[in-house]
Amino acid sequence: MIEKELRNFDIRQIAESGQCFRMTELAAAETAVSAYRVISGSRMVDVVQRGSRVTFDCTEEDFPYWEEYFDLKTDYGEYISSIDENDDYLRRAAAFGSGIRILKQDVWEMIITFVISQQKTIPNIRALVEALCREYGSRVEISAGSFYDTFPAPEQLNAASLTDLQALKLGYRAKYIKKLCEDACSGALDLGLLKQMNAQAAMTYLQGFYGIGKKVASCVCLFGLHHVDAFPIDTWIRKILMREYACRCRSSTLERLPQARRCEYLVGRYFSGYAGYAGVMQQYMFHYEIHCGKTGRV
Repeated sequence: MIEKELRNFDIRQIAESGQCFRMTELAAAETAVSAYRVISGSRMVDVVQRGSRVTFDCTEEDFPYWEEYFDLKTDYGEYISSIDENDDYLRRAAAFGSGIRILKQDVWEMIITFVISQQKTIPNIRALVEALCREYGSRVEISAGSFYDTFPAPEQLNAASLTDLQALKLGYRAKYIKKLCEDACSGALDLGLLKQMNAQAAMTYLQGFYGIGKKVASCVCLFGLHHVDAFPIDTWIRKILMREYACRCRSSTLERLPQARRCEYLVGRYFSGYAGYAGVMQQYMFHYEIHCGKTGRV
């Protein structure tokens, strides 16, 4: 059992931020306590938080993995304090989600998870990910009658036929997942090489595979490879950029751009000042938007 005093860490906000789909809330004896079971790849930890005191139910040997996973060595308070004082929207979003951290998750899991996420609500994504783990992962016993299922490795998931995947209600994503499994098992998709690439090279590499577009590649870079400058643009972020930032832009350049490129222009104009951690700002905005009376869609 490892106990830490942590600033800018809120396990509930992290679980609800849309970057991880294998965090399950546990029953807590006290109302002021947040408790979650977190599964990443083949590992599991229970996290209990009382204010700034956070307990990780793991051994000393396992803790370095979770320390890196939750990015605990980074001072997110510095990120928040760097926000432009004139950007009221971003300051509100960061204050609202000040406990969010960018997780460093298993890159294979992120590839498959965010392929699944296309046009799916967060509860749907969670259900589909759990179905894959239940059917093709490995079962790990925690104690008598208690267990969890690991996220399937490429070889495990490749054992599923296209028909098997379609039976899990993956829809058109089933063919993407099947091809990605084949590519990972053949070495065409080299996960080891991918982990060594910089952000730009990783984006280009990932988009060369069937079923991975720019948004999915950005999510894999941000949440799997920990390229914290990645800035995924989805439906929610597009809405924020056009509502909160397009109106500030007096440049005629924006009007001349095709609709598809306007958001990229706005990101470059208003978030270049956060070079190296723009993805943190993206998460603050995404979390703020989906928790203001709206239903979360990734």
